Amino acid sequence: MRKKPVEYSVVDAFTDSAFKGNPAAVCLLEEDRDDEWLQAVAREFNISETCYLKRITDQPDSNPSFRLRWFTPVAEVELCGHATLAAAHTLFSRGLVNSNIIEFVTLSGILVAKKVPDVKANLQNGETKDCYFIELDFPTVPTADFNDVEVSLICKALNVSSIVDMKITTTSEDIFVVLPSAKSVTEVQPQIDVILKCPGRGIIVSGLAPLESRFDFYSRFFCPKFGINEDPVCGSAHCALAFYWSQKLGKSDFMAYAASPRSGILNIHLDEHSQRVLLRGKAVTVMEGSLLV
Repeated sequence: MRKKPVEYSVVDAFTDSAFKGNPAAVCLLEEDRDDEWLQAVAREFNISETCYLKRITDQPDSNPSFRLRWFTPVAEVELCGHATLAAAHTLFSRGLVNSNIIEFVTLSGILVAKKVPDVKANLQNGETKDCYFIELDFPTVPTADFNDVEVSLICKALNVSSIVDMKITTTSEDIFVVLPSAKSVTEVQPQIDVILKCPGRGIIVSGLAPLESRFDFYSRFFCPKFGINEDPVCGSAHCALAFYWSQKLGKSDFMAYAASPRSGILNIHLDEHSQRVLLRGKAVTVMEGSLLV
């Protein structure tokens, strides 16, 4: 029997402008598909993440719940921030849930997304637009000292002359590199062939934002081992970024700028007591269609 067509949206996450932020394909499954098909579709989209949603429950006395999985063009991953934001945006904007809160069952446990009013929403024609952020409740990702790789190798991988600090994330084992300035971050010219030879999954690069900017820090993320030379705005990387910069700056609220060519903005709160990171952002749907196979 032929399978039902699968509706999908392509959503730019952590931005309020099309063709900025980080694109994700959001596929709405009505029936199970095998992993080979899920990976083949992600390979076909060939963007940083393709995610799959399948409704679990939508009872009147509970929050709507969906199973959520994320795939890069080459592998399934355990946590992805921007595709989770894209998934929540799709469900909210298409009216597929009657709630301001959604629960996602994932490889990283239950993740919650909710609408948060944009207090600075513009007025149009005398009426308040339906403007809101989507807030994701994610686990923190601590960083630890890391001396198992030569600094010269990382400098070569990023094509930079100096590094201020270097750590490793304790979950996904990304190398975490702090550069002298935000300008240094924007000027990184990744040497993909060298990054592939580095230990760990990928390289997170960060630096303090300029004092005159409205941001606290800049960042970029390179992950060619998972088929993503540069992830335009990596939400999950900010679970480590928030942990690191809270210790350095002595604060728990941040405005973060993803300094990739596409760029993106994240509003972040670190709850030290619960060890959770709240990531707030917006998203824009740029494409809709159906998978016919």
